[in-house]
Amino acid sequence: MTHQHAHDQSHHHHGSGQNIRTAFLLNLGFAAIEIVGGLLTNSLAILTDALHDFGDAMSLGMGWYLEKYSQKGEDTQYTYGYRRFSLLSALLNTIILVVGSLYILSEAIPRLLNPQQAHAPGMALMAVFGIVINGLAALRLKNEESMNARVIAWHLIEDVLGWAAVLIASLVMMLVDAPILDPILSVLISLYILYNVLRNMGKTIKLFLQAVPEQVNLDEIQAQVAALPGVLSTHHLHAWSLEGESHVLTLHVTVAEHTERTAVMALRSQIRELLKNRGLAHTTIEIEYGPNDCMIEELHAHAH
Repeated sequence: MTHQHAHDQSHHHHGSGQNIRTAFLLNLGFAAIEIVGGLLTNSLAILTDALHDFGDAMSLGMGWYLEKYSQKGEDTQYTYGYRRFSLLSALLNTIILVVGSLYILSEAIPRLLNPQQAHAPGMALMAVFGIVINGLAALRLKNEESMNARVIAWHLIEDVLGWAAVLIASLVMMLVDAPILDPILSVLISLYILYNVLRNMGKTIKLFLQAVPEQVNLDEIQAQVAALPGVLSTHHLHAWSLEGESHVLTLHVTVAEHTERTAVMALRSQIRELLKNRGLAHTTIEIEYGPNDCMIEELHAHAH
């Protein structure tokens, strides 16, 4: 049996944690400014976004903490390390956004029936601030690959789009008396966020349930390994992901009973070469000599 383990991602994860921290501090500071701005302008769209940003700031703070926690090396309790804690953060972030969006809708819908006048120039000023600050935070995370960082980056991009809509609506309200635009915007932003968050939630839950990562094509791997000289068959091929970025793969390969050790060593090298550059942090290849050498098959037989 051979076990291959990659140790080259600590620097990358450190950068991810720093970027999440920057995004967290920007969001928290801006959310406080938004609450004041929303109350001064009497704009539900801005207060809506303030609540959303506080939800994001909480998510980002938790994301920052869990991203740091997920960098701890493996130990006797968590033999794959702590990277799945990053995935836990992504799921918790998603739940916070769903609850926040539903609350926003409950506040916005009554205002559709009874719109209140908002201060359009103040809304426009807040919108410009919002686009700049959320845009800067999103840029810090645009090259991150972990599911946690991707969920956070998506929140920030949504905020930029939301603020762009607030800017357009406030400019229209400066020209036309249309106070209903404010709650309409609030409802639209909330529905858009809910749609995307629930879609991301599906991906996160799949990772939790150890679905095969999207980047890993098991049929292709099995066919390529089976085609190598000396391989009689392949089976028990399993792949799952630690956090959406680092994947785990195990594989049983059957060779002829009297295969020489040097031939087996060469075969292992060929398999490793095939598996290179597939985002696999851990690969375990078990070589079996002949069709009756599989320990798992023996255990199944005894169980029945």
